[in-house]
Amino acid sequence: MSRMSSLSSPFLLGFDEVERLLDRVTKSAEGYPPYNVERVESDGQAPRLRITLAVAGFTADQLEITLDEKELTIRGRQAEEIEDRIFLHRGIAARQFQRTFVLAEGMNVVGAELRNGLLAVDLIRPEPERRAKRIDIVSRP
Repeated sequence: MSRMSSLSSPFLLGFDEVERLLDRVTKSAEGYPPYNVERVESDGQAPRLRITLAVAGFTADQLEITLDEKELTIRGRQAEEIEDRIFLHRGIAARQFQRTFVLAEGMNVVGAELRNGLLAVDLIRPEPERRAKRIDIVSRP
């Protein structure tokens, strides 16, 4: 039985790559760390999108943000502390994570900030110039 996708409509042409990206991102999605995506508007500036991840316990050196093609990847790596510590209960473990977001064409990452255990990554999409293009029809005998 073949799988029907919402992108397989005959009116949506050339979206194969988008479908593959969506499949890969949804398969790798897990619940850690929790995150928000919000629209941020400020006076005199174009609206931004902000991705905020709860990364308590991570320092800026343990976090990495990369943009490769249309994929924004945020990784966190904590090393196990090798100290002479005796835990009566250990509920906070050194944990690694990777979150990937697929960005639309033209989206730009404008900055990232780590404050109070929250990593905020700001994105902006400049408004594209809207143009209609007339296509000439060639008549052949």
